[in-house]
Amino acid sequence: MFTQNKCLVQYCKHNALSTFDENGMMTNEKGYCLDHIPNPGKSKEEIYNYINSTQTIIGLNAAGIIFDNINFSNKVFIGCNFSHCTFTNIQSEELRLRMCIFDFANFTDCNFIKSNTMFSSFSGCTFSHTLFTTSDLIHTNYNGIKTYQSSFDNSDLFNSRFIKATLVDTSFRNCNVKKTMFIDINQTNVSFKMSNTREAIFDKEGSELFQGI
Repeated sequence: MFTQNKCLVQYCKHNALSTFDENGMMTNEKGYCLDHIPNPGKSKEEIYNYINSTQTIIGLNAAGIIFDNINFSNKVFIGCNFSHCTFTNIQSEELRLRMCIFDFANFTDCNFIKSNTMFSSFSGCTFSHTLFTTSDLIHTNYNGIKTYQSSFDNSDLFNSRFIKATLVDTSFRNCNVKKTMFIDINQTNVSFKMSNTREAIFDKEGSELFQGI
């Protein structure tokens, strides 16, 4: 997992952003969170450069950073922290994620087609016009997410969680939802057509709602 160095500001409880040496390699040195770092522009540029130049990224802490028009396709992220980040116009085809945290991040016009995600968390995230189609999204936490005009079609969602999610104009067509939890969700114009909903876990209201779909 990412190095959990606390921000050097004594009263701050946030983790510090990852630090880098003069060669652009990630270090374990202590530093500041995004709110307190002396030169946020420099830190953001170091993180962008590191992602662009590295194929397999392990233990990066980029919490709160804004990512716009960046290509993450074919990248591998392991044990990274992207909580409270903003992602806009991100291309991420065949992205691989393991044990990564994206809690409370915002995604707009993003593409995660054919991505492979396991043991990661997107709790509290907002997805607008975002595609997860033809992806493996296994053992992943989507609790409390909000989705708008997004698609998980043709994906494997085995044993993932969508508890208390708000799903609007969102499609789960032809998905494997075995042991996937859709408990206490709010949904508008959601389709589970051709998905194995009898293998999923809905609350009583949800079970009746999706029966036969």
